Amino acid sequence: MFASLKASPADPILGLLAKYNQDTNPKKIDLGVGVYKNEGGETTVLNCVKKAEQHRTDTETSKVYLGPTGSTLFNTEMSKLIFGENHKVLNENRARTVSTPGGTGALRVAAEFIKSCKAGATIWVSNPTWANHTGLFEAAGLTVKTYPYYDYENKTLDFDGMLAALKQVSADDAVLFHACCHNPSGMDLNNEQWQQVAELAQSVGFLPVIDMAYQGFGQGLNEDAYGLRLMAESVDETVVCSSCSKNFGLYRERIGACTVIGATSLQADIAYSVVLAVVRVIYSMPPAHGAALVETILTSDELRNEWYVELAQMRDRINGNRQLIVDKLIENGVTRDFSFITKQAGMFSFLGITPEQVQQLQDEYSIYMVGSSRMSIAGIANSNVDYLAQSIAKVL
Repeated sequence: MFASLKASPADPILGLLAKYNQDTNPKKIDLGVGVYKNEGGETTVLNCVKKAEQHRTDTETSKVYLGPTGSTLFNTEMSKLIFGENHKVLNENRARTVSTPGGTGALRVAAEFIKSCKAGATIWVSNPTWANHTGLFEAAGLTVKTYPYYDYENKTLDFDGMLAALKQVSADDAVLFHACCHNPSGMDLNNEQWQQVAELAQSVGFLPVIDMAYQGFGQGLNEDAYGLRLMAESVDETVVCSSCSKNFGLYRERIGACTVIGATSLQADIAYSVVLAVVRVIYSMPPAHGAALVETILTSDELRNEWYVELAQMRDRINGNRQLIVDKLIENGVTRDFSFITKQAGMFSFLGITPEQVQQLQDEYSIYMVGSSRMSIAGIANSNVDYLAQSIAKVL
């Protein structure tokens, strides 16, 4: 049976990381992989997480299954983090949350749930979007279409194109939105634009599916959830996929959540039962460790406040790096306007150079980024920014 197989192409980002690891240039810079790095280029464990792990070691008494829904406490705390303490859907008991293996697991659960609602359903994603979105949805049997989002020429949001496309979406389609820190463009909707999109969702009737992988990495925990919370207030049904990988630094623990919102509490219960059936046949039970750490942090005043501080430090460093690289490019005589980088949010930005220039940066200067020129802002540091700016100036 295996003889008929053809090798699948390697993931471009993972392939880029392999090349970076093999590079012996001491000046090499990794701007490809989307993980947070500190000034020393390390992705360390948060102090609040270490304390939560110690607490878990001291108090855990069993490794028994949690069940398909995962930890009830984690699900409750994540719902409050996502929607805020007194959101309409929580007060009306219309939201149901399950623990998932990371944000990717949440997206796959959402995709299978949508297929249960309508076989062969269409989901619209932004152009561009996270590279794995299309594969995840197609693997579940959904049809994937795109709507305009990023204006590559003007380095801004193509909001008019986005609205025009979404007006043509069918009422029984789903539409994926990035809650904040758009991956890969870094270009987010502002509050007024979210208002228009929410009104459009209400009038057209499509199902909003909101991917929130970076809550707290843009402007703040509440600010980054503005659009999601507004959308959930505006329509009867919503699906939210969230991740604790970035904001808690729990990448390898694979913990996220999938939340379904129904028009009524009864409809939410029915949707919830379908989600649990989906979970049962995909991975049966979610992992417990990451959920235990998050719920420990969120239910402790001390650890929660420490997390706020550490999260703000990561956010401020990323935002500072945006201004830093723009300033350094100017210092190195670059006349092209790169100020758009400072108007974006989150981990990523398109540098806006050609694939040939991206390859030149890799071949001649050991600077690694995706061929689209998407770069991970967290990979910039005071120790490498001069070399980075000088190298970009040369290829320009």
